[in-house]
Amino acid sequence: MTTHHKRQALLGSKEILEAIGASFRRLTPAYQLRNPVMFVVYVGAIITLALCFYKEPGSVEKTWFVAWTSVWLWFTVLFANFAEAIAEGRGKAQAESLKAARKDIPALRLKSANDRESGQTVSSSSLRKGDIIYVKAGDFVPGDGQVIGGVASVDESAITGESAPVIRESGGDRDAVTGGTRVLSDWLVVRITSNPGESFLDKMIALVEGAKRQKTPNEIALAILLAGMTIIFLLACATLLPYSMYAVEKVGGGTVIALLVCLAPTTIGGLLSAIGIAGMDRLIQANVIAKSGRAVEAAGDVNVLLLDKTGTITHGNRQAAMFYPVDGVTAQQLAEAAALSSLADETPEGKSIVQLAITKYSVREQDASKVEGTFIPFTAETRVSGITLKDGQVLKGAADAIEAHVTRLGGKTSAAAQVQIEKIARDGGTPLLVSEGAKILGVVHLKDIIKHGIKERLADLRRMGIKSIMVTGDNPLTAAAIAAEAGVDDYIAQATPQTKLEYIKKMQTGGELVAMVGDGTNDAPALAQADVAVVMNSGTQAAKEAGNMIDLDSDPTKLIEVVEIGKQLLMTRGALATFSIANDLAKYFAIIPAAFASTYPALMKLNVMGLTSPESAILSAVIFNGLIIVFLIPLALRGVKYRPASANSLLQRNVLIYGVGGVLVPFVGIKIIDMLLTAVGVA
Repeated sequence: MTTHHKRQALLGSKEILEAIGASFRRLTPAYQLRNPVMFVVYVGAIITLALCFYKEPGSVEKTWFVAWTSVWLWFTVLFANFAEAIAEGRGKAQAESLKAARKDIPALRLKSANDRESGQTVSSSSLRKGDIIYVKAGDFVPGDGQVIGGVASVDESAITGESAPVIRESGGDRDAVTGGTRVLSDWLVVRITSNPGESFLDKMIALVEGAKRQKTPNEIALAILLAGMTIIFLLACATLLPYSMYAVEKVGGGTVIALLVCLAPTTIGGLLSAIGIAGMDRLIQANVIAKSGRAVEAAGDVNVLLLDKTGTITHGNRQAAMFYPVDGVTAQQLAEAAALSSLADETPEGKSIVQLAITKYSVREQDASKVEGTFIPFTAETRVSGITLKDGQVLKGAADAIEAHVTRLGGKTSAAAQVQIEKIARDGGTPLLVSEGAKILGVVHLKDIIKHGIKERLADLRRMGIKSIMVTGDNPLTAAAIAAEAGVDDYIAQATPQTKLEYIKKMQTGGELVAMVGDGTNDAPALAQADVAVVMNSGTQAAKEAGNMIDLDSDPTKLIEVVEIGKQLLMTRGALATFSIANDLAKYFAIIPAAFASTYPALMKLNVMGLTSPESAILSAVIFNGLIIVFLIPLALRGVKYRPASANSLLQRNVLIYGVGGVLVPFVGIKIIDMLLTAVGVA
């Protein structure tokens, strides 16, 4: 089961009941004051409840009318509370599933990284930053750490929800392990990188539960706008009572409060918080943990994306792609010699050579411990590795090193091999020569393997108006070849951490909103500077600390989903704000004629809906005002469907669907409610 489906099913009847309970618990002045629009409704509900027991002098309002108005105002407040609670309920349910993955398990603490024979078994809760532990196949990793020895496959399904194991090894950008995951094969020596309560899982739980959720600038600005509109309507309605004293008939307090609530933008006011929370929850469903709502919102406006090549666009290690035999040597002979020279090579490149020989050339798989010969390990000085047999040596390594070795033995360099070496270099690959004794057998082509689907997803980004830039430390020739294969719009070659940082600053100075995807320690400065920084879960601890989003699946193409969710958040907020303001227009035609028709009979011409009575008209508008929040909760949680389009076309779509719809829907809804109230004899 994928995490996405698992999390979709997390919200059941239990969570709904808890959300209902939370809706009532939030009926306190301190809590309601956090939302100025709904606080006005809250105060209106209290006043109308009081008016049920107090008859205003000179008012002709019926007690039942004020009572029903109060009931529906309370329901409106409860519905808004429910929308927020149901959105938070998803996060809390996910947090509970994460807590289940947090276990107090035994750990074998070592005295030193090189001493795996002796160790002390302790509880994972007693581990401290800097402790060194040993984890073997079948054991759970007791805490977050950095692999400093060994290589193993690790099951991270407890964290990511995905069943496919991942490789973790010392060195490079795949040396981070997370507490609660399980080692499936081999062993690891791990240095703990966090104290109890500070683990990645603990931070995830805190983030999901909303402990660090903050309102974004856009949300704050919209809240100020809504509060301003509410104050304007409040002042306007406050003048009606003294004005009506000089009119033919005094307007009742219940009517004025109903008018205020219906004119204020209560729909978006009631759903605003839920929209933001749901945006972060949709990221969680996509297996991305956001450290703040600000990052989610910024993702919706990103127009430049920097992708680190190694581990992001490519798989992180160069792999053998092809064998090229030369000078009469067969491909089978070259494959057998290349595999033999790589048997004891534990590097990813060496392993890939053996794997290519076995899968493509049916070379017999051998156990290095049973081969009669002496293995030659790779060193930075020799730049070759291989094996010494009874009848000679079989070596593989850098082209110039192998050529020098062959020349020393009296052999000749190969012109055919040189041609192949130059071709591989032009294509951005790394050539390795294979020799047996004084003869060059051929060339092994090592290349960066582009991650599956990256080219198509980058094309999607381009259609969304986002420019993709690959950042790599490779030389320009290699960078150009990989950039062309991956389909990025541009690339930066021979990039240092400082180069990446300066480039992002330059883009931001020019008004661009920059996102970066990375996983290595050398990416940390640039990740910290970027507006949106997505870090692979397989990345280093330094990278995770610098980023503001963590992709649990370690999928660089996930940024497209992040951007879409960010745009969804902004579009949903804009769509519901448009709808909320637009449906006020329809409610004017329901309440204003009814409230003042007895004083100004000419206003009855505005009763275009043909509502039965003043009481029915006002009550229908109040009921509709509360129910529309309920009907819009699914849209607030799911978000408006994103389609790649320009800002102008999105604005036109908002106006046509949510603007026009916001005017028409209340006409239909209020009329239906009026007919039902009349049918049951309420009004």
